[in-house]
Amino acid sequence: MADSATLLRDIFGFDAFRPGQEEIVEAVAAGRDVLAIMPTGGGKSLCFQLPALMRAGVTVVISPLIALMRDQVRALRAAGVDAGALTSGNTEEETEAVWAAITSGTLKLLYLAPERLASAGAQDMLRRMNVSMIAVDEAHCVSQWGHDFRPDYLRIGELRAALDVPVAAFTATADAETRDEIVQRLFADRQPEQFLHGFDRPNIHLAFAAKDQPRRQILDFAAARKGQSGIVYCGTRAKTEALAKALTEAGHAAIHYHGGMEADLRRTAETRFQQEDGLIVVATVAFGMGVDKPDIRWVAHADLPKSIEAYYQEIGRAGRDGAPAETLTLFGPDDIRLRRSQIDEGLAPPERRMADHGRLNALLGLAEALECRRATLLGYFGETGISCGKCDLCDRPAEVFDGTEAVRKALSAILRTDEWFGAGHLIDILTGNPTEKVKARGHEDLPTFGVGRDLKRGEWQAIFRQMMGHDLIRPNPDRHGALTMTAGARPILRGEDTIRLRRDSITAAKARRPAVKTLINEEDEPLLSALKAKRRELAETQGVPAYIIFNDRTLIEMAETRPDTLDAMAGISGVGAKKLDTYGATFLSVITGTSEEMHPKRMKLAGRETGALYDQLMAAQGNLHRGADGTEKPLSCSTTQISKVVEYKPRDAAALERILGDRRAERFGAAFLDVIAATG
Repeated sequence: MADSATLLRDIFGFDAFRPGQEEIVEAVAAGRDVLAIMPTGGGKSLCFQLPALMRAGVTVVISPLIALMRDQVRALRAAGVDAGALTSGNTEEETEAVWAAITSGTLKLLYLAPERLASAGAQDMLRRMNVSMIAVDEAHCVSQWGHDFRPDYLRIGELRAALDVPVAAFTATADAETRDEIVQRLFADRQPEQFLHGFDRPNIHLAFAAKDQPRRQILDFAAARKGQSGIVYCGTRAKTEALAKALTEAGHAAIHYHGGMEADLRRTAETRFQQEDGLIVVATVAFGMGVDKPDIRWVAHADLPKSIEAYYQEIGRAGRDGAPAETLTLFGPDDIRLRRSQIDEGLAPPERRMADHGRLNALLGLAEALECRRATLLGYFGETGISCGKCDLCDRPAEVFDGTEAVRKALSAILRTDEWFGAGHLIDILTGNPTEKVKARGHEDLPTFGVGRDLKRGEWQAIFRQMMGHDLIRPNPDRHGALTMTAGARPILRGEDTIRLRRDSITAAKARRPAVKTLINEEDEPLLSALKAKRRELAETQGVPAYIIFNDRTLIEMAETRPDTLDAMAGISGVGAKKLDTYGATFLSVITGTSEEMHPKRMKLAGRETGALYDQLMAAQGNLHRGADGTEKPLSCSTTQISKVVEYKPRDAAALERILGDRRAERFGAAFLDVIAATG
């Protein structure tokens, strides 16, 4: 077999490797387990395609997108390499050709979607083939709580163990935590050789802007780059269609793309984008992973991405040819609120949700960066000492000031309220706003009450946002989004450190129009998110629409009133007797963090005045369980007897004896009659 340099030239037509490629190729070709982190456009596919030609047998490539697999197979065949893909998009002739190549032993690379691994037939086929290596593209998809998680990627580890072959895993998006998860799930007891070849894409210009007529901002950005291929990412399907229409009306060639489109329409959009010059795709994140178009000149985000990893991967689709490319990311308070709620409503465990809030904080830190965005971005991935000159803050430095005093006031308010409240309530304390919630908790008596009157509410919101961007505070999922301090906040609070903030963010907040009133107060939003997450979990388990459990109005009332007993829960609109019995304790535990057990007989009285009578009778019975002096034989009434006493409310000893019998009436009668009389 020819060496790597010869194959690189003869098959792929390159005279030299790109930086970092050669050492990875040699490690993979030698049969070592490899995890390689390479920037988008860094030539990851070559690092498993070339070793596949250097090794005997078949290399199985697990890839998440059919379009990407088909593109790579076409390119390999055009270069004279026998490659094939088994996908749901194959024609009958294509599938037959792949099987023929497998049977004849000529196939070198077989591409499979991870979903294929769920088929017992596919696993049997792979065991019979002469598989010599597994290559995993977009390996971050194995991260269970990552932004691109694909459940079937978890089967790759089982396949590796069954075939006992080396694994080469590749991704452009993996922080240290994600890398550890990839190693655990793909390699298990084997430690791969890791290659970390930088995240810098120096040809991409980075820019962020606060939302101010965002549709106009996107249209202006596209107009300045008319005729260039670009991607606009949006947070909702509806927005992709509306913005694509606006761009078309403005004279651009533009189409929309989202996961709700028919498969044929999605394929048509993908083909047009690959083949047409100057086309703009307005899309959700359903579009992009595996996009191999080299001359995308710009990427814009009409809404804040989900995380800093998602942002990095999405902008990485620009300028893969190495020529200059530009980005613009718009952000606003509604974006941040949406992303927080998506984290809080997810099914991840609390520690993972806390970490996800940290990742969102990192993205806010990039949005609110004081200086060079590239240094901030790469610093998140552990790279330092990067020179830039190609971001909006290097073009025009931000106006900054010493924000230590304001931040210490905010941290003090958090500390003095025991880290149990969100930004809305804390700002009420700082600005001296005596709301009912502030007065009910005695917070108008705190030393921090009113110490921030020099700043308006919107300015304080900007300060809290920047504090999150510096990762000084995070929402705590265990406390329904209450802000808690990180280790980095303590030195500032103690006066041992200082902090600079961006003045332009605060002055912009001062001038900004009042926010649109939402359905629920900011303070109650995290609890509403947690209640919705529980509702969705139950609905998915039962296979019913979420509103069958409780409708939104009911959950909003729960979040606002925060019932702390099943009796109080019974008073919530939409919580009938059946739903209280079925779901009451479950949702109460979300609100209070504890569970309440209630006997079925008592449950029927929940929320009624007779419920209190039942409880008092039970308490009276408990006090007389061993008689008035505590020395008699234990005796008690059944729940049915107690329920009948509640129902009939007997006023004399004879009527009570007919319900309880003579022995129980003798011990409990006088006490029960006193309780009944006291309740009127």
